Amino acid sequence: FSSAEILDDEDTFKILIATDIHLGYLEKDAIRGNDSYNTLDEILKCAKTNQVDFILLGGDLFHDNKPSRRCLHNCITMLRRYCMGDTPIHFNILSDQNVNFNTTEFPWVNYQDENLNISIPAFSIHGNHDDPTGAEGLCALDLLSASGLVNHFGHSHSVEKIEISPILMQKGKTKLALFGLGSIPDERLYRMFVNNQVTMLRPKEDQDEWFNLFTIHQNRSKHGPTNYIPEQFLDDFIDLVVWGHEHECLIAPTRNEQQLFYVTQPGSSVATSLSPGEATKKHIGLLRVKGRKMNLEKIPLKTVRQFFIQDVVLADYQDQFTPDTPQVTKKVEDLCYAKVTEMLEEAERERLGCLLTPEKPLIRLRVDYSGGFEAFNTSRFSQKFVERVANPKDIIHFLRRREQKEDIKDEVNVDYGKLLKTTAVEGLRVEDLVKQYFEATEQTVQLSLLTEKGMGKAIQEFVDKDEKDAIEELITYQLEKTQRHLQARGVTTEQDIDAEVRAAACMGNRAEEVNVAINRAKALRLERGDEPVDADLSRELALDSDEDSVPFPPPARGRGRGGRGRGGRGRGRGELSYYLSQIKAH
Repeated sequence: FSSAEILDDEDTFKILIATDIHLGYLEKDAIRGNDSYNTLDEILKCAKTNQVDFILLGGDLFHDNKPSRRCLHNCITMLRRYCMGDTPIHFNILSDQNVNFNTTEFPWVNYQDENLNISIPAFSIHGNHDDPTGAEGLCALDLLSASGLVNHFGHSHSVEKIEISPILMQKGKTKLALFGLGSIPDERLYRMFVNNQVTMLRPKEDQDEWFNLFTIHQNRSKHGPTNYIPEQFLDDFIDLVVWGHEHECLIAPTRNEQQLFYVTQPGSSVATSLSPGEATKKHIGLLRVKGRKMNLEKIPLKTVRQFFIQDVVLADYQDQFTPDTPQVTKKVEDLCYAKVTEMLEEAERERLGCLLTPEKPLIRLRVDYSGGFEAFNTSRFSQKFVERVANPKDIIHFLRRREQKEDIKDEVNVDYGKLLKTTAVEGLRVEDLVKQYFEATEQTVQLSLLTEKGMGKAIQEFVDKDEKDAIEELITYQLEKTQRHLQARGVTTEQDIDAEVRAAACMGNRAEEVNVAINRAKALRLERGDEPVDADLSRELALDSDEDSVPFPPPARGRGRGGRGRGGRGRGRGELSYYLSQIKAH
């Protein structure tokens, strides 16, 4: 795999690899607001210093689907500063660029545009955070593409069949085929792979001479039966896969012994959740390719804020205290104080001599208080560290081991609050909550008009993209459509109505209906003149992989910037619980 023989010469591609930069994450936070911008600046400066041939980004350049003006301005400024210039480009593109760059009115690589001076081309697929939306299917990357700063590739327009056509590059004697596939909902892509609806096209001539590099942005670890993409699904002619979306930095290439290709997972360059995978040291990669040989040098990022996490199980400290010990809460608090202080001292030792590393680290102590212990006041505890840590409001996270699920036999006994409680589960996703709801109520609340997937999609829009009317519009749309159908059929008896509703549901195009409802919600928002409210991003519960996986935050009141309770991701569980509990009424 690695080769010391790969030198920087006229036959060697030098590629800077990074994924999940999440530009704009917590940009309104007084302490952490500039973290993502500082790290992108470091990444681009590293590309220029190493005189790379091009930059390859694996999705989620932006944290929000609709980046703020400040975020776009900073991004454009940095790309212009580092990627524009008169340094000559030493590789050629041999493939049909109309196919490679099919999302723009300028379907050619930016460095071949006679009106632009590009010294370092940047190629990027989109992620699930900055994915194309709306009738035009545009995303923030398309703005950068139209301005000539980034080459957006890997966008599939079809939901029935995907053909991935590579960008064919040649530098000296080395031929590189760059494949890319932007983020697609995992369940849908999984199904398409199973049904042989995904095809990777290869050059017809000299196939064995090409180094095949594939960039993908999907779940790599298994979150459900079909909520990930197994590596075995990918073609075995690939040489290296650059895997985005997963935030844990596992950048050293690992070999898939079945398909015989290598996988590198650069991880995110900013911690967007306080979970163990984010605590791994952050790196980017400098990939050298010569002929069919490659070498990946991992480069540590110096501007990333330090993050330390520890788990404490109170039941393991029986020699010091038990739930019946006098003043046990004070003893537990003292233990936590000692653990946090220990992590702060370790952070200070590591930061010595590195001026680029932010001064205040992120600290998370996860306390398992199962077995009869009580949680103490975390706000009072946090006051002791307010000047020393970057996340003083959520240093402590109390959790209990998940208990056995209760059998739900009767509709009356369904405890929706318990269903939606996420105390012991970090990173519960929207679709998980909807699925749990439907599983719990399946026997007694059979929904005829709405589906699990339809509601999941509407709620995802409600939470992620601040479409406040999405759920209501979906329900209203389905009711109106069903009422019209029943009136046209002239049915009157309850039995006939049930039969007609089921028949209409089978005939309808549920995906199309959800899209119509969501578009109606967007139109209502625009009609009212509402702008999406900035999300309160002070939530920290998340999976190690990036949020397809968008977790639910605690209620926004009293947290973040002045306790604002509105915004796409600042929304509490209360509203979602209300909507779910109201579904049956419709």
